[in-house]
Amino acid sequence: MSRRHSAEKREILPDAKYGDRVISKFMNNLMYDGKKSAAESIVYGALDRVEQKLRRAPVEVFHEALDNIKPSVEVRSRRVGGATYQVPVEVRPERREALAIRWLIKASRARNEHTMEERLAGELLDASNSRGSAVKKREDTHKMADANKAFSHYRW
Repeated sequence: MSRRHSAEKREILPDAKYGDRVISKFMNNLMYDGKKSAAESIVYGALDRVEQKLRRAPVEVFHEALDNIKPSVEVRSRRVGGATYQVPVEVRPERREALAIRWLIKASRARNEHTMEERLAGELLDASNSRGSAVKKREDTHKMADANKAFSHYRW
């Protein structure tokens, strides 16, 4: 990692169908081997399934699901005098979003439905209702931070 200056943020163009930057970021994270059209068809198909099931705007449901997954605190390792402590720290907004996207994709891939489209739609529905393994991941992260609150004075 360079010590001189931090890398500048790349501008991500909004997606074609909904004009949403977060959905575009989500597709980029979902994509394997540069196959963007495959990722697009999975995401748009899943959002269509969500719309059919709930009769609500799919982008609204997507953002609601992400908001239910975003962590507010996490633990980071801090070495103090030969001992390593798990120190709870606030999560920056960009990292919150990145973690939520990553956890949603991982939880979707771990599900048992047949196609990725079905898995993603199911996980989105679960997350928008505050259940599912992605939301559980956030709860576990918060519990870990709460359990290590005693070490919060080691924050830097």
